[in-house]
Amino acid sequence: MVKAKTLQTGHVGVNVTDLERSLAFYRAVFDFDVLAEGKEDERRWVFLGRDNRMLVTLWQQSTGSFPVDRPGLHHLSFQVETVEEVEATEEVLRGLGAEFAYDGVVPHGENATSGGLFFTDPDGIRLEIYAPTGADPADAPTPTAPTCGFF
Repeated sequence: MVKAKTLQTGHVGVNVTDLERSLAFYRAVFDFDVLAEGKEDERRWVFLGRDNRMLVTLWQQSTGSFPVDRPGLHHLSFQVETVEEVEATEEVLRGLGAEFAYDGVVPHGENATSGGLFFTDPDGIRLEIYAPTGADPADAPTPTAPTCGFF
């Protein structure tokens, strides 16, 4: 049996209720470029990415809000290089009126230096943006949870 020698996440597809609202949010927060778009009434979608690499697709094909109590996506996480980038994103999120799980950057574990922001998109989908270093070592928001602020 031949196994893949390298493996990485390609892109993540996200169902949204209002494509225009979600597109504005994801572009403002993550500075994504629109790589392609489908505008048919019953098949609205957009491919988002950077440097011609698709990272997220938004599909307008759902109603309601993100159910955190059902099997499926737990949260979607994005890594940046520095905690300053995380903090700059926090300013954008506050300007958009985003909902946060915690106030400001929190560490991934007890006295960890990696950490980030935990927030939701307009449909309640849980998102994280973090840096591998630079967070102030402090108590984690959930001491027994492994590297995640959504417990």
